[in-house]
Amino acid sequence: MYSLKERLVELLINNKAISKAQLDKALNIQREKGGSLKNILVQSGFITEKDLMSVLSQGLGIPPISLARFKIDQGLLKLIPRDIANKYQIIPVSRVGNMLTVAMADPLNIFAIDDLRSLTGLDIGIIIASQKEVQDAMDQYYGENTREAIEELMKDLKTQEMEIIQVGEAEEKVDSERLFRLVEEAPVVKLTNMILENGIRAKSSDILIEPMENSVRVRYRVDGALKEAESLPKNMHESVVSRIKVMSELNIAERRLPQDGRFRLQINNNNIDFRVSILPSSKGEKVALRVLDKSQGILDIGKLGFSGDDLDKLKKCVSRPHGMILVCGPTGSGKTTTLYSLIKYIHTPEKNIITVEDPIEYQIEGINQVTARPETGLTFASALRSILRQDPDVIMIGEIRDFDTVDIAIKSALTGHLVLSTLHTTTAPGSVVRLVNMGCEPFLISASLIAIVAQRLIRKLCLKCREVYKPGEVLCSKLGINVKKTKDISFYRAKGCGACLNTGYSGRVGICEVLPITPAIRDLVLRRARENEVKQAARNEGMRTLREDGILKVLAGLTSLEEILRVTVADE
Repeated sequence: MYSLKERLVELLINNKAISKAQLDKALNIQREKGGSLKNILVQSGFITEKDLMSVLSQGLGIPPISLARFKIDQGLLKLIPRDIANKYQIIPVSRVGNMLTVAMADPLNIFAIDDLRSLTGLDIGIIIASQKEVQDAMDQYYGENTREAIEELMKDLKTQEMEIIQVGEAEEKVDSERLFRLVEEAPVVKLTNMILENGIRAKSSDILIEPMENSVRVRYRVDGALKEAESLPKNMHESVVSRIKVMSELNIAERRLPQDGRFRLQINNNNIDFRVSILPSSKGEKVALRVLDKSQGILDIGKLGFSGDDLDKLKKCVSRPHGMILVCGPTGSGKTTTLYSLIKYIHTPEKNIITVEDPIEYQIEGINQVTARPETGLTFASALRSILRQDPDVIMIGEIRDFDTVDIAIKSALTGHLVLSTLHTTTAPGSVVRLVNMGCEPFLISASLIAIVAQRLIRKLCLKCREVYKPGEVLCSKLGINVKKTKDISFYRAKGCGACLNTGYSGRVGICEVLPITPAIRDLVLRRARENEVKQAARNEGMRTLREDGILKVLAGLTSLEEILRVTVADE
Protein backbone atom coordinates (compact mmCIF):
# COMPACT_ATOMS: atom_id res chain seq x y z
CA MET A 1 0.00 0.00 0.00
CA TYR A 2 1.46 3.32 -1.09
CA SER A 3 1.73 6.31 1.26
CA LEU A 4 0.71 9.72 -0.08
CA LYS A 5 4.35 10.76 -0.51
CA GLU A 6 5.21 7.54 -2.32
CA ARG A 7 2.25 8.03 -4.67
CA LEU A 8 3.39 11.56 -5.52
CA VAL A 9 6.98 10.41 -6.08
CA GLU A 10 5.82 7.55 -8.31
CA LEU A 11 3.74 9.88 -10.49
CA LEU A 12 6.55 12.40 -10.90
CA ILE A 13 9.26 9.86 -11.71
CA ASN A 14 7.12 7.76 -14.06
CA ASN A 15 6.10 10.86 -16.00
CA LYS A 16 9.75 12.05 -16.05
CA ALA A 17 8.61 15.35 -14.60
CA ILE A 18 11.67 15.50 -12.33
CA SER A 19 14.99 13.66 -12.15
CA LYS A 20 16.10 11.29 -9.39
CA ALA A 21 18.75 13.83 -8.30
CA GLN A 22 16.15 16.59 -8.00
CA LEU A 23 13.86 14.31 -6.00
CA ASP A 24 16.69 13.36 -3.60
CA LYS A 25 17.55 17.03 -3.08
CA ALA A 26 13.91 17.92 -2.40
CA LEU A 27 13.57 15.04 0.08
CA ASN A 28 16.71 16.22 1.91
CA ILE A 29 15.24 19.72 2.18
CA GLN A 30 12.01 18.24 3.52
CA ARG A 31 13.89 16.21 6.15
CA GLU A 32 15.88 19.26 7.27
CA LYS A 33 13.18 21.95 7.19
CA GLY A 34 9.87 20.08 6.93
CA GLY A 35 7.00 21.23 4.74
CA SER A 36 5.12 19.81 1.78
CA LEU A 37 7.18 17.91 -0.80
CA LYS A 38 4.96 19.35 -3.54
CA ASN A 39 5.69 22.93 -2.43
CA ILE A 40 9.42 22.25 -2.05
CA LEU A 41 9.62 20.92 -5.63
CA VAL A 42 7.91 24.05 -7.00
CA GLN A 43 9.86 26.53 -4.82
CA SER A 44 13.16 24.87 -5.76
CA GLY A 45 12.35 25.33 -9.44
CA PHE A 46 12.42 21.59 -10.23
CA ILE A 47 8.91 21.73 -11.71
CA THR A 48 6.36 24.45 -12.41
CA GLU A 49 3.04 24.43 -10.58
CA LYS A 50 1.24 24.10 -13.92
CA ASP A 51 3.21 20.96 -14.87
CA LEU A 52 2.76 19.53 -11.39
CA MET A 53 -1.01 20.05 -11.65
CA SER A 54 -1.01 18.29 -15.02
CA VAL A 55 0.89 15.27 -13.66
CA LEU A 56 -1.37 14.98 -10.61
CA SER A 57 -4.52 15.40 -12.68
CA GLN A 58 -3.57 12.66 -15.15
CA GLY A 59 -2.08 10.29 -12.59
CA LEU A 60 -4.89 10.55 -10.05
CA GLY A 61 -7.73 10.94 -12.50
CA ILE A 62 -8.79 14.24 -10.88
CA PRO A 63 -10.05 16.90 -13.30
CA PRO A 64 -8.39 20.35 -13.19
CA ILE A 65 -10.24 23.70 -13.01
CA SER A 66 -9.41 27.32 -13.79
CA LEU A 67 -10.97 29.16 -10.85
CA ALA A 68 -10.38 32.56 -12.44
CA ARG A 69 -13.03 31.76 -15.04
CA PHE A 70 -15.49 30.23 -12.59
CA LYS A 71 -18.22 32.06 -10.65
CA ILE A 72 -18.71 30.66 -7.14
CA ASP A 73 -22.09 30.79 -5.43
CA GLN A 74 -21.90 32.80 -2.20
CA GLY A 75 -24.17 30.27 -0.47
CA LEU A 76 -21.46 27.61 -0.71
CA LEU A 77 -19.02 29.70 1.31
CA LYS A 78 -21.19 29.30 4.41
CA LEU A 79 -20.54 25.55 4.34
CA ILE A 80 -16.79 25.97 4.85
CA PRO A 81 -15.45 28.71 7.19
CA ARG A 82 -12.56 30.81 5.96
CA ASP A 83 -10.12 29.46 8.57
CA ILE A 84 -10.76 25.89 7.37
CA ALA A 85 -10.47 26.94 3.73
CA ASN A 86 -7.20 28.70 4.47
CA LYS A 87 -5.83 25.80 6.53
CA TYR A 88 -6.34 23.24 3.77
CA GLN A 89 -6.10 25.60 0.75
CA ILE A 90 -9.55 24.69 -0.57
CA ILE A 91 -12.62 26.48 -1.86
CA PRO A 92 -16.12 25.07 -2.50
CA VAL A 93 -17.11 25.06 -6.17
CA SER A 94 -20.53 23.40 -6.45
CA ARG A 95 -23.08 21.26 -4.66
CA VAL A 96 -25.35 18.71 -6.29
CA GLY A 97 -27.59 16.91 -3.80
CA ASN A 98 -25.38 15.39 -1.11
CA MET A 99 -22.15 15.92 -3.08
CA LEU A 100 -20.01 19.00 -2.35
CA THR A 101 -17.25 19.57 -4.91
CA VAL A 102 -14.20 21.51 -3.72
CA ALA A 103 -11.12 22.77 -5.53
CA MET A 104 -7.87 21.84 -3.75
CA ALA A 105 -4.26 22.79 -4.22
CA ASP A 106 -3.23 19.48 -2.60
CA PRO A 107 -5.60 16.65 -3.67
CA LEU A 108 -3.47 14.10 -1.78
CA ASN A 109 -4.42 15.57 1.61
CA ILE A 110 -6.88 12.92 2.83
CA PHE A 111 -7.02 14.53 6.29
CA ALA A 112 -8.56 17.64 4.75
CA ILE A 113 -11.17 15.54 2.95
CA ASP A 114 -12.06 13.68 6.17
CA ASP A 115 -12.39 16.95 8.10
CA LEU A 116 -14.60 18.45 5.40
CA ARG A 117 -16.81 15.37 5.40
CA SER A 118 -17.24 15.61 9.18
CA LEU A 119 -17.77 19.38 9.12
CA THR A 120 -20.38 19.51 6.35
CA GLY A 121 -22.00 16.08 6.64
CA LEU A 122 -21.72 15.81 2.84
CA ASP A 123 -19.80 13.62 0.44
CA ILE A 124 -16.73 15.41 -0.91
CA GLY A 125 -15.72 15.51 -4.56
CA ILE A 126 -12.26 16.80 -5.51
CA ILE A 127 -11.01 18.88 -8.43
CA ILE A 128 -7.50 20.27 -8.63
CA ALA A 129 -6.47 23.94 -8.91
CA SER A 130 -3.20 25.80 -8.50
CA GLN A 131 -2.38 27.14 -5.05
CA LYS A 132 -2.31 30.70 -6.38
CA GLU A 133 -5.76 30.39 -7.94
CA VAL A 134 -7.19 28.92 -4.73
CA GLN A 135 -5.68 31.75 -2.69
CA ASP A 136 -6.93 34.38 -5.15
CA ALA A 137 -10.43 32.86 -5.04
CA MET A 138 -10.43 32.89 -1.23
CA ASP A 139 -9.36 36.55 -1.21
CA GLN A 140 -12.09 37.41 -3.70
CA TYR A 141 -15.05 35.51 -2.26
CA TYR A 142 -14.34 35.25 1.45
CA GLY A 143 -13.29 38.91 1.46
CA GLU A 144 -16.87 39.84 0.65
CA ASN A 145 -17.97 38.48 4.04
CA THR A 146 -16.28 41.32 5.92
CA ARG A 147 -19.61 42.94 6.72
CA GLU A 148 -20.88 39.70 8.31
CA ALA A 149 -17.69 39.40 10.36
CA ILE A 150 -18.05 42.97 11.59
CA GLU A 151 -21.67 42.36 12.56
CA GLU A 152 -20.65 39.26 14.53
CA LEU A 153 -17.97 41.24 16.35
CA MET A 154 -20.49 43.97 17.17
CA LYS A 155 -22.78 41.31 18.65
CA ASP A 156 -19.87 40.19 20.84
CA LEU A 157 -19.40 43.76 21.99
CA LYS A 158 -23.05 44.06 23.00
CA THR A 159 -22.96 40.67 24.74
CA GLN A 160 -19.97 41.71 26.82
CA GLU A 161 -21.54 45.13 27.52
CA MET A 162 -18.32 46.86 26.57
CA GLU A 163 -18.08 50.62 26.76
CA ILE A 164 -17.10 52.31 23.50
CA ILE A 165 -15.31 55.53 24.35
CA GLN A 166 -16.02 58.59 22.25
CA VAL A 167 -13.76 61.58 22.73
CA GLY A 168 -15.07 65.02 21.91
CA GLU A 169 -12.95 67.99 20.93
CA ALA A 170 -13.51 69.69 24.26
CA GLU A 171 -12.51 66.70 26.38
CA GLU A 172 -9.19 67.34 28.09
CA LYS A 173 -8.29 63.98 29.58
CA VAL A 174 -8.76 60.35 28.71
CA ASP A 175 -8.78 57.54 31.24
CA SER A 176 -5.77 55.49 30.09
CA GLU A 177 -6.67 52.53 32.28
CA ARG A 178 -10.12 52.27 30.68
CA LEU A 179 -8.60 52.49 27.22
CA PHE A 180 -6.09 49.74 27.93
CA ARG A 181 -8.88 47.53 29.24
CA LEU A 182 -10.97 48.24 26.13
CA VAL A 183 -8.34 47.52 23.49
CA GLU A 184 -7.31 44.20 25.03
CA GLU A 185 -10.83 42.76 24.71
CA ALA A 186 -11.21 39.97 22.14
CA PRO A 187 -13.69 41.66 19.71
CA VAL A 188 -11.48 44.73 19.28
CA VAL A 189 -8.39 42.58 18.80
CA LYS A 190 -10.20 40.42 16.23
CA LEU A 191 -11.53 43.42 14.31
CA THR A 192 -8.11 45.11 14.17
CA ASN A 193 -6.41 41.88 13.11
CA MET A 194 -9.04 41.35 10.42
CA ILE A 195 -8.30 44.79 8.93
CA LEU A 196 -4.56 44.07 8.89
CA GLU A 197 -4.90 40.53 7.53
CA ASN A 198 -7.27 41.64 4.75
CA GLY A 199 -4.69 44.23 3.72
CA ILE A 200 -1.91 41.65 3.65
CA ARG A 201 -3.99 39.16 1.66
CA ALA A 202 -4.77 41.88 -0.87
CA LYS A 203 -0.99 42.56 -1.14
CA SER A 204 -1.61 46.21 -0.27
CA SER A 205 1.26 48.62 0.31
CA ASP A 206 -0.78 50.91 2.59
CA ILE A 207 -3.84 50.63 4.85
CA LEU A 208 -5.84 53.77 5.64
CA ILE A 209 -8.34 53.98 8.52
CA GLU A 210 -10.24 57.26 8.20
CA PRO A 211 -13.07 58.63 10.40
CA MET A 212 -16.05 59.95 8.45
CA GLU A 213 -19.17 61.73 9.74
CA ASN A 214 -21.15 58.56 10.51
CA SER A 215 -18.75 55.71 9.77
CA VAL A 216 -15.09 54.70 9.53
CA ARG A 217 -13.68 54.21 6.05
CA VAL A 218 -11.02 51.52 5.47
CA ARG A 219 -9.04 51.68 2.24
CA TYR A 220 -6.21 49.54 0.85
CA ARG A 221 -3.65 50.70 -1.70
CA VAL A 222 -3.19 47.78 -4.09
CA ASP A 223 -0.87 48.10 -7.10
CA GLY A 224 -0.70 51.84 -6.47
CA ALA A 225 -4.47 52.45 -6.54
CA LEU A 226 -6.69 52.93 -3.48
CA LYS A 227 -9.53 50.44 -3.06
CA GLU A 228 -12.28 51.03 -0.52
CA ALA A 229 -13.15 48.10 1.76
CA GLU A 230 -16.15 47.56 4.02
CA SER A 231 -16.75 50.54 6.33
CA LEU A 232 -16.81 50.17 10.12
CA PRO A 233 -19.38 51.53 12.60
CA LYS A 234 -18.40 54.96 13.85
CA ASN A 235 -18.40 53.86 17.50
CA MET A 236 -15.59 51.37 16.76
CA HIS A 237 -13.18 54.05 15.60
CA GLU A 238 -11.54 54.98 18.89
CA SER A 239 -11.13 51.38 20.03
CA VAL A 240 -9.44 50.29 16.77
CA VAL A 241 -7.13 53.32 16.76
CA SER A 242 -6.23 52.73 20.41
CA ARG A 243 -5.50 49.06 19.66
CA ILE A 244 -3.08 50.09 16.91
CA LYS A 245 -1.45 52.58 19.30
CA VAL A 246 -0.93 49.83 21.88
CA MET A 247 0.61 47.56 19.23
CA SER A 248 2.92 50.43 18.19
CA GLU A 249 3.78 51.37 21.81
CA LEU A 250 2.36 54.86 21.36
CA ASN A 251 0.55 57.08 23.87
CA ILE A 252 -3.10 56.02 23.71
CA ALA A 253 -4.24 59.02 25.75
CA GLU A 254 -2.71 61.52 23.28
CA ARG A 255 -5.25 62.56 20.63
CA ARG A 256 -4.21 66.10 19.77
CA LEU A 257 -0.74 65.57 18.32
CA PRO A 258 0.51 63.40 15.43
CA GLN A 259 2.30 60.20 16.42
CA ASP A 260 4.55 57.80 14.51
CA GLY A 261 5.40 54.23 15.41
CA ARG A 262 5.87 50.71 14.12
CA PHE A 263 5.12 47.12 14.98
CA ARG A 264 5.66 43.65 13.51
CA LEU A 265 3.34 40.70 12.92
CA GLN A 266 4.18 37.15 11.90
CA ILE A 267 1.67 35.75 9.41
CA ASN A 268 2.19 32.43 7.60
CA ASN A 269 5.81 32.36 8.87
CA ASN A 270 6.50 35.75 7.25
CA ASN A 271 7.60 38.75 9.30
CA ILE A 272 5.57 41.77 8.20
CA ASP A 273 6.45 45.22 9.49
CA PHE A 274 3.95 48.05 9.77
CA ARG A 275 4.97 51.70 9.84
CA VAL A 276 2.25 53.67 11.63
CA SER A 277 1.34 57.35 11.24
CA ILE A 278 -1.53 58.82 13.27
CA LEU A 279 -2.84 62.26 12.36
CA PRO A 280 -5.56 64.18 14.29
CA SER A 281 -8.36 65.43 12.03
CA SER A 282 -11.63 67.27 12.57
CA LYS A 283 -13.58 63.99 12.79
CA GLY A 284 -11.04 61.97 14.76
CA GLU A 285 -7.65 60.40 14.31
CA LYS A 286 -6.69 59.12 10.86
CA VAL A 287 -4.35 56.12 10.74
CA ALA A 288 -2.03 55.32 7.84
CA LEU A 289 -0.12 52.03 7.94
CA ARG A 290 2.68 51.28 5.49
CA VAL A 291 2.93 47.50 4.96
CA LEU A 292 6.47 46.22 4.59
CA ASP A 293 6.17 42.57 3.59
CA LYS A 294 9.75 41.38 3.19
CA SER A 295 8.60 38.13 1.58
CA GLN A 296 7.23 40.13 -1.37
CA GLY A 297 10.49 41.90 -2.08
CA ILE A 298 12.13 41.25 -5.46
CA LEU A 299 15.85 41.94 -5.11
CA ASP A 300 16.94 40.90 -8.60
CA ILE A 301 17.89 43.92 -10.70
CA GLY A 302 17.07 41.94 -13.84
CA LYS A 303 13.43 41.46 -12.77
CA LEU A 304 12.43 45.03 -11.97
CA GLY A 305 11.37 45.96 -15.50
CA PHE A 306 14.46 47.82 -16.71
CA SER A 307 14.94 47.45 -20.47
CA GLY A 308 18.14 45.83 -21.75
CA ASP A 309 20.20 48.93 -22.52
CA ASP A 310 19.15 50.75 -19.33
CA LEU A 311 20.02 47.65 -17.30
CA ASP A 312 23.47 47.48 -18.90
CA LYS A 313 24.06 51.16 -18.09
CA LEU A 314 23.09 50.62 -14.44
CA LYS A 315 25.23 47.52 -14.02
CA LYS A 316 28.20 49.35 -15.51
CA CYS A 317 27.71 52.37 -13.23
CA VAL A 318 27.23 50.37 -10.01
CA SER A 319 30.35 48.30 -10.75
CA ARG A 320 32.55 51.40 -10.48
CA PRO A 321 34.69 51.64 -7.30
CA HIS A 322 33.56 55.12 -6.23
CA GLY A 323 31.07 57.85 -7.01
CA MET A 324 27.39 58.51 -6.27
CA ILE A 325 24.24 56.99 -7.81
CA LEU A 326 20.86 58.57 -7.05
CA VAL A 327 17.40 57.03 -7.53
CA CYS A 328 14.57 59.55 -7.58
CA GLY A 329 10.81 59.43 -7.66
CA PRO A 330 7.78 60.01 -5.41
CA THR A 331 6.94 57.97 -2.32
CA GLY A 332 6.02 54.40 -3.21
CA SER A 333 7.80 54.33 -6.58
CA GLY A 334 10.13 51.45 -5.66
CA LYS A 335 13.31 53.46 -5.06
CA THR A 336 14.48 51.41 -2.06
CA THR A 337 13.87 48.13 -3.90
CA THR A 338 16.04 49.36 -6.77
CA LEU A 339 18.84 50.40 -4.41
CA TYR A 340 18.85 47.04 -2.64
CA SER A 341 18.77 45.20 -5.96
CA LEU A 342 21.88 47.13 -7.01
CA ILE A 343 23.55 46.31 -3.70
CA LYS A 344 22.71 42.63 -4.06
CA TYR A 345 24.17 42.68 -7.58
CA ILE A 346 27.58 43.90 -6.37
CA HIS A 347 27.54 42.23 -2.94
CA THR A 348 30.57 39.99 -2.31
CA PRO A 349 32.40 38.95 0.89
CA GLU A 350 35.28 41.21 -0.16
CA LYS A 351 33.16 44.37 0.14
CA ASN A 352 32.22 46.17 3.34
CA ILE A 353 28.68 47.44 2.69
CA ILE A 354 26.88 49.64 5.25
CA THR A 355 23.40 51.14 5.01
CA VAL A 356 21.59 53.76 7.07
CA GLU A 357 17.80 53.77 6.70
CA ASP A 358 14.57 54.81 8.37
CA PRO A 359 13.29 52.11 8.64
CA ILE A 360 15.19 49.06 7.37
CA GLU A 361 12.92 47.58 4.70
CA TYR A 362 14.93 44.53 3.60
CA GLN A 363 17.30 42.31 5.54
CA ILE A 364 20.29 41.01 3.54
CA GLU A 365 22.78 38.60 5.07
CA GLY A 366 26.30 40.00 5.25
CA ILE A 367 25.34 43.69 5.04
CA ASN A 368 25.65 46.05 8.02
CA GLN A 369 22.37 47.95 8.41
CA VAL A 370 21.79 50.94 10.68
CA THR A 371 18.40 52.38 11.63
CA ALA A 372 18.32 56.19 11.75
CA ARG A 373 16.56 57.52 14.86
CA PRO A 374 16.26 61.32 14.59
CA GLU A 375 14.45 61.52 17.94
CA THR A 376 17.63 60.31 19.68
CA GLY A 377 19.97 62.39 17.53
CA LEU A 378 20.97 59.58 15.16
CA THR A 379 20.17 61.38 11.89
CA PHE A 380 21.32 60.35 8.43
CA ALA A 381 24.12 62.93 8.62
CA SER A 382 25.40 61.89 12.06
CA ALA A 383 25.19 58.20 11.17
CA LEU A 384 27.19 58.86 7.98
CA ARG A 385 30.00 60.50 9.95
CA SER A 386 30.33 57.37 12.08
CA ILE A 387 29.99 55.03 9.11
CA LEU A 388 32.97 56.66 7.38
CA ARG A 389 35.11 55.53 10.32
CA GLN A 390 34.00 51.90 9.73
CA ASP A 391 36.11 51.44 6.57
CA PRO A 392 33.17 51.00 4.15
CA ASP A 393 33.45 50.26 0.44
CA VAL A 394 29.77 50.87 -0.34
CA ILE A 395 27.38 53.16 1.57
CA MET A 396 23.62 53.25 1.07
CA ILE A 397 21.67 56.21 2.47
CA GLY A 398 17.92 55.69 2.72
CA GLU A 399 17.11 59.25 1.70
CA ILE A 400 18.89 62.56 1.15
CA ARG A 401 16.73 65.11 2.99
CA ASP A 402 18.98 68.07 3.74
CA PHE A 403 22.24 69.80 2.89
CA ASP A 404 24.24 68.13 5.70
CA THR A 405 23.42 64.66 4.38
CA VAL A 406 24.11 65.43 0.73
CA ASP A 407 27.34 67.26 1.65
CA ILE A 408 28.73 64.22 3.49
CA ALA A 409 27.45 61.88 0.74
CA ILE A 410 29.26 63.83 -1.98
CA LYS A 411 32.47 64.03 0.03
CA SER A 412 32.25 60.28 0.69
CA ALA A 413 31.91 59.64 -3.05
CA LEU A 414 34.93 61.87 -3.74
CA THR A 415 37.10 60.06 -1.16
CA GLY A 416 36.82 56.59 -2.69
CA HIS A 417 33.42 55.24 -1.62
CA LEU A 418 30.49 54.11 -3.74
CA VAL A 419 27.41 55.94 -2.42
CA LEU A 420 23.81 54.99 -3.26
CA SER A 421 20.84 57.07 -2.17
CA THR A 422 17.36 58.36 -3.03
CA LEU A 423 16.09 61.85 -3.71
CA HIS A 424 12.53 63.16 -3.88
CA THR A 425 12.41 64.65 -7.37
CA THR A 426 10.26 63.79 -10.38
CA THR A 427 12.84 63.43 -13.18
CA ALA A 428 16.50 62.48 -13.54
CA PRO A 429 17.56 65.85 -15.08
CA GLY A 430 15.57 67.64 -12.36
CA SER A 431 17.70 65.97 -9.67
CA VAL A 432 20.75 67.93 -10.79
CA VAL A 433 18.86 71.21 -10.35
CA ARG A 434 17.56 70.00 -6.97
CA LEU A 435 21.09 69.33 -5.69
CA VAL A 436 22.19 72.83 -6.72
CA ASN A 437 19.15 74.32 -4.97
CA MET A 438 20.08 72.41 -1.81
CA GLY A 439 23.35 74.35 -1.74
CA CYS A 440 25.78 71.92 -3.41
CA GLU A 441 28.53 73.39 -5.53
CA PRO A 442 28.20 72.37 -9.22
CA PHE A 443 31.85 71.28 -9.46
CA LEU A 444 31.32 68.85 -6.56
CA ILE A 445 28.15 67.45 -8.16
CA SER A 446 29.82 66.93 -11.53
CA ALA A 447 32.86 65.30 -9.92
CA SER A 448 30.94 62.86 -7.70
CA LEU A 449 27.79 61.83 -9.63
CA ILE A 450 27.90 58.65 -11.73
CA ALA A 451 24.26 58.30 -12.70
CA ILE A 452 20.71 59.32 -11.80
CA VAL A 453 17.70 57.04 -12.18
CA ALA A 454 14.11 58.31 -12.14
CA GLN A 455 11.42 55.67 -11.83
CA ARG A 456 7.72 54.98 -11.37
CA LEU A 457 5.66 51.85 -10.85
CA ILE A 458 2.90 51.08 -13.34
CA ARG A 459 0.19 48.44 -13.09
CA LYS A 460 0.58 45.34 -15.27
CA LEU A 461 -2.40 44.08 -17.23
CA CYS A 462 -3.94 40.85 -15.95
CA LEU A 463 -2.77 38.19 -18.42
CA LYS A 464 -5.90 36.13 -17.84
CA CYS A 465 -8.39 38.75 -19.02
CA ARG A 466 -6.60 41.48 -21.00
CA GLU A 467 -8.24 42.04 -24.37
CA VAL A 468 -6.90 43.16 -27.73
CA TYR A 469 -8.30 46.38 -29.21
CA LYS A 470 -7.43 49.11 -31.66
CA PRO A 471 -6.72 52.41 -29.88
CA GLY A 472 -8.16 55.64 -31.22
CA GLU A 473 -5.98 58.15 -33.05
CA VAL A 474 -6.59 60.83 -30.39
CA LEU A 475 -5.21 58.61 -27.61
CA CYS A 476 -2.22 57.59 -29.73
CA SER A 477 -1.43 61.19 -30.64
CA LYS A 478 -1.38 62.15 -26.95
CA LEU A 479 1.37 59.59 -26.45
CA GLY A 480 3.18 60.36 -29.70
CA ILE A 481 2.49 56.93 -31.21
CA ASN A 482 2.35 56.62 -34.99
CA VAL A 483 -0.61 54.29 -35.61
CA LYS A 484 0.57 53.40 -39.13
CA LYS A 485 3.97 52.22 -37.88
CA THR A 486 2.38 50.01 -35.20
CA LYS A 487 -0.39 48.43 -37.29
CA ASP A 488 1.14 44.96 -36.79
CA ILE A 489 1.44 45.39 -33.00
CA SER A 490 -1.32 44.24 -30.63
CA PHE A 491 -2.54 46.78 -28.11
CA TYR A 492 -4.20 45.50 -24.94
CA ARG A 493 -6.57 47.09 -22.43
CA ALA A 494 -7.91 46.14 -19.01
CA LYS A 495 -11.08 44.08 -18.75
CA GLY A 496 -11.40 42.48 -15.31
CA CYS A 497 -11.90 38.93 -14.01
CA GLY A 498 -11.90 36.98 -10.77
CA ALA A 499 -8.12 36.57 -10.77
CA CYS A 500 -7.52 40.35 -10.67
CA LEU A 501 -10.57 41.20 -8.50
CA ASN A 502 -12.17 42.78 -11.59
CA THR A 503 -9.58 45.57 -11.80
CA GLY A 504 -8.01 44.37 -15.07
CA TYR A 505 -4.54 44.72 -13.53
CA SER A 506 -2.34 42.37 -11.52
CA GLY A 507 1.05 43.35 -10.13
CA ARG A 508 3.34 46.24 -11.03
CA VAL A 509 6.48 46.79 -13.07
CA GLY A 510 8.93 49.68 -13.17
CA ILE A 511 9.47 52.28 -15.85
CA CYS A 512 12.55 54.47 -15.66
CA GLU A 513 14.86 56.99 -17.21
CA VAL A 514 18.57 56.36 -16.66
CA LEU A 515 20.88 59.37 -16.93
CA PRO A 516 24.61 58.50 -16.88
CA ILE A 517 26.72 61.56 -16.11
CA THR A 518 28.74 61.86 -19.32
CA PRO A 519 31.30 64.60 -20.10
CA ALA A 520 28.61 66.59 -21.93
CA ILE A 521 26.26 66.41 -18.93
CA ARG A 522 29.11 67.33 -16.54
CA ASP A 523 29.78 70.44 -18.60
CA LEU A 524 26.13 71.47 -18.34
CA VAL A 525 26.15 70.91 -14.56
CA LEU A 526 29.21 73.12 -14.20
CA ARG A 527 27.47 75.85 -16.21
CA ARG A 528 24.36 75.58 -13.95
CA ALA A 529 22.23 74.70 -16.97
CA ARG A 530 18.46 74.57 -16.70
CA GLU A 531 16.61 71.27 -16.39
CA ASN A 532 15.29 71.30 -19.97
CA GLU A 533 18.84 71.80 -21.32
CA VAL A 534 20.13 68.81 -19.33
CA LYS A 535 17.14 66.75 -20.47
CA GLN A 536 17.67 67.60 -24.14
CA ALA A 537 21.38 66.75 -23.96
CA ALA A 538 20.61 63.46 -22.23
CA ARG A 539 18.01 62.53 -24.87
CA ASN A 540 20.53 63.34 -27.60
CA GLU A 541 22.86 60.81 -25.93
CA GLY A 542 20.19 58.08 -25.87
CA MET A 543 18.26 58.57 -22.62
CA ARG A 544 14.63 57.42 -22.79
CA THR A 545 12.17 59.42 -20.73
CA LEU A 546 9.64 57.86 -18.37
CA ARG A 547 6.87 58.21 -20.94
CA GLU A 548 8.97 56.71 -23.74
CA ASP A 549 9.93 53.76 -21.54
CA GLY A 550 6.27 53.35 -20.62
CA ILE A 551 5.24 53.21 -24.28
CA LEU A 552 7.74 50.38 -24.79
CA LYS A 553 5.91 48.49 -22.01
CA VAL A 554 2.61 49.15 -23.85
CA LEU A 555 4.01 47.81 -27.13
CA ALA A 556 5.26 44.73 -25.26
CA GLY A 557 1.70 44.06 -24.02
CA LEU A 558 2.58 44.60 -20.35
CA THR A 559 0.32 47.56 -19.65
CA SER A 560 -2.28 49.86 -21.20
CA LEU A 561 -2.07 53.26 -22.84
CA GLU A 562 -4.42 54.64 -20.16
CA GLU A 563 -2.03 53.55 -17.41
CA ILE A 564 0.89 55.37 -19.03
CA LEU A 565 -1.22 58.51 -19.37
CA ARG A 566 -2.14 58.24 -15.69
CA VAL A 567 1.42 57.85 -14.41
CA THR A 568 3.61 59.94 -16.74
CA VAL A 569 3.60 63.48 -18.11
CA ALA A 570 4.12 64.52 -21.72
CA ASP A 571 7.65 65.21 -22.91
CA GLU A 572 8.16 68.81 -23.93
